Amino acid sequence: MAEPKLFELKNGSMQLKVSNFGCTITSLSIPGKDGKLADVVLGFDTLEPYLKGAAPYFGCIVGRVANRIKDGKFKLDGVEYSLPINKPPNSLHGGHKGYDKVVWEVAEQKQGETPSITFKYHSRDGEEGYPGDLSVTATYTLTSATTLRLDMEAVPQNKPTPVSLAQHTYWNLAGHDSGSVLDHSIQIWANHITPVDENTVPTGELMPVKGTPFDFTTEQKIGSRINEVGMGYDHNYVLDCGDEKMGLKHAAKLKDPDSSRVLNLWTNAPGMQFYTANYVNGIVGKGGAVYGKQSAACLETQGFPNAINQPNFPSVVVRPGEKYQHSMLYEFSVE
Repeated sequence: MAEPKLFELKNGSMQLKVSNFGCTITSLSIPGKDGKLADVVLGFDTLEPYLKGAAPYFGCIVGRVANRIKDGKFKLDGVEYSLPINKPPNSLHGGHKGYDKVVWEVAEQKQGETPSITFKYHSRDGEEGYPGDLSVTATYTLTSATTLRLDMEAVPQNKPTPVSLAQHTYWNLAGHDSGSVLDHSIQIWANHITPVDENTVPTGELMPVKGTPFDFTTEQKIGSRINEVGMGYDHNYVLDCGDEKMGLKHAAKLKDPDSSRVLNLWTNAPGMQFYTANYVNGIVGKGGAVYGKQSAACLETQGFPNAINQPNFPSVVVRPGEKYQHSMLYEFSVE
């Protein structure tokens, strides 16, 4: 049985700390306009708080299915499945013990100019209610001076199963300990969102963002209209209008005005949950920093939430003989 450990990847200009517990990014230090490094992800100094469940999904990979499944139920090939209701009345992020709360094996670690680490996990048939054995791998690579890439794959062994993994880092480009991100600006290449019911489950519709506070098709301050959307943003954006490169679509551009740090995110996933840490409240994190509400932004590229129960959403079902592949490119710069 593998032990929870921390690993480090560095390439001279950025430094990543990641654990095999939940494939969790605990720290990512990148330069700002003054060349000084700052750690731009929320988290804890040691693994203990993660192991104790104190993190609201800080930095981890969630699965087998990210986000919400309505009432924790779905039907696949005529068979009905029931999942744990860990966020009543729904099942969230893989259940009580999703992939964020298990120890992955380290399959490979490479040093050098493009250091990388590959984690693997075998998810068994019936785990958290999901059908079939599933082999999952996740590889973090520093592909250039200021670029991080994540490649996730999952192969079902014996039964069809829904798969939708997401990387759940909480970003604050001014530094993890610098307070609210309401002054950050963001652009999201999405003309639609999937609107939700009172239990934050998509209704099945696609809603145009034009003329609403959800419109980030041009760069806007996160805080400019956040008061018009209830507690804050926690919505799935339909990535339908970004440029493409290397088979990945431009999903979002996040920018901090003070440090001038910019994150451009590219992915091959159909959707992205934009979440403004609305439920974070007084968590004591790294270096004693206190993380309050809206002290970070999550950009979780994913299959659409509850897609398994919405025939008009892109399918998240993966069958034996097929492979789930999900990649993200995090390009950091200063502008």
